[in-house]
Order: sequence, then C-alpha cells, then structure tokens
Amino acid sequence: MPAAALKPKPLPVQSTAKRPVLLELPCAPVEKRPLPPGRPREWYVTHNRRLKAMRLAIALLDSGVYHPSQARNDTIHGAAELIGVHPPSDTTCHMVRALMRYSR
Repeated sequence: MPAAALKPKPLPVQSTAKRPVLLELPCAPVEKRPLPPGRPREWYVTHNRRLKAMRLAIALLDSGVYHPSQARNDTIHGAAELIGVHPPSDTTCHMVRALMRYSR
C-alpha cells in the first residue's frame, strides 16, 4: 500500500477571500464622564495633556510614524490638524515622543 494512502486527508479550510475580513471595526466613542472635583488645577492640565498626547501618538502610529526620531514637532502638529485637535505645545510634543519611546 502506498504511503500517501495512509496519510489522513487535511481538514477543509475556509478561505478568507470568499468573505470580507474586517480588520478594524468602527467603534463608538466612550461616554464622557466629568472629572473628579477638588483636585488642583495642575492635575487637570496634566490629565488633559496626557490624553491629548496619547491621541496624537496613536494617530502618528496609524500614519506610519513608528520611531520618536521621526516624530518632529511639525509632524505632530500635522497629526493634530488631521485628527482635529488644537496644535500641541512643545511639552505635549515631548510627551508624545516619550509615549512612543516607552511603548517599544
């Protein structure tokens, strides 16, 4: 008996070409909640700056900027304009590069 006859047949595999594959599902934004009252003003400023830096870092990564050395201030300002947020300060740009550095 030939050896090929002894091998079990592979299970049928469904090709993904026959149906569309969704890589990113659109998602609804998270419901906004008020920030906790009673904190010092600096806490709110820092909190909002971190959120903005995170949004910008994600936008840069989505656009193909993967290294902090590629994320110059003008690149970050372009990403801010693209996603519709106010132009970031130099401190926020520095924070964006730090987020990209530490995510590796």
